[in-house]
Amino acid sequence: MQVESGLYVVATPIGNLGDISRRALEVLGGADLVAAEDTRHTGALLRQFDIDSPLVAYHEHSGRGAAERIIRCLAQGGAVALVSDAGTPLISDPGYRLVREVQELGYRVLPVPGACAAVAALSVSGLPTDRFLFEGFLPGKAGTRVNRLGELEQRQETLVFYEAPHRLRDCLADLVAVFGPEREALLAREITKAFETVRRAPLGELQAFVAGDDNQCRGEIVLVVAGRRERGEDIDADTARLLLRLARELPGKRAAAVVADLTGLRKKLLYNYLLEHAADG
Repeated sequence: MQVESGLYVVATPIGNLGDISRRALEVLGGADLVAAEDTRHTGALLRQFDIDSPLVAYHEHSGRGAAERIIRCLAQGGAVALVSDAGTPLISDPGYRLVREVQELGYRVLPVPGACAAVAALSVSGLPTDRFLFEGFLPGKAGTRVNRLGELEQRQETLVFYEAPHRLRDCLADLVAVFGPEREALLAREITKAFETVRRAPLGELQAFVAGDDNQCRGEIVLVVAGRRERGEDIDADTARLLLRLARELPGKRAAAVVADLTGLRKKLLYNYLLEHAADG
């Protein structure tokens, strides 16, 4: 298939090969060059789908030559597909520099959407998704990590982190120390793979769960942590029962508006509570 000239930012599966899109396959198969974080890893993916497009390594430590080869291909009217080892490129990696340079030179940059571990974990977290903050990897050093968590502790958005397997237990210990053991969170590990873990619980319970199972410290890990609720805006048991009962008769937003009028609590807080707990009511 002929692919129009441009730099295509192509999402690839994070585990299950069935998650690759038909458009991604068309672009990868029709590209004049595939710029890959790891050519061996991407080469294996391409072989799975009988694609033989030329590969070039492009990653954080690539020399200037890799970027120049990509730009030469574009200058000659070619199409380049940019991929990472898994998921959506440029999420928690420095590829944006290439995108900026290509745009500034006047070439097209086109997204080919697909899998993203952060969004996949957020979508099954059971935590509010209307506002979230993606932090990527926290600092590796304990002191620096605790300082950064201290800066995030007051944030009300849902927080999304990537974490390395060998740091997971230390990271959870720091989250418990800074955010408290009752802050709700989700551990998503090996998403879409054979030994996938998706577990939502208070941070203290997640810490104990991981401490008791060495397998949880393997593979690709995403942590999703609830944002801080505003002080003085906790929903008491009677209000929660009223809200859940009204939600059986009214649309969620309308039920939240009625209870907000009666209690003075924020409608958004009440609606988010419904999103978290309506299925349990």
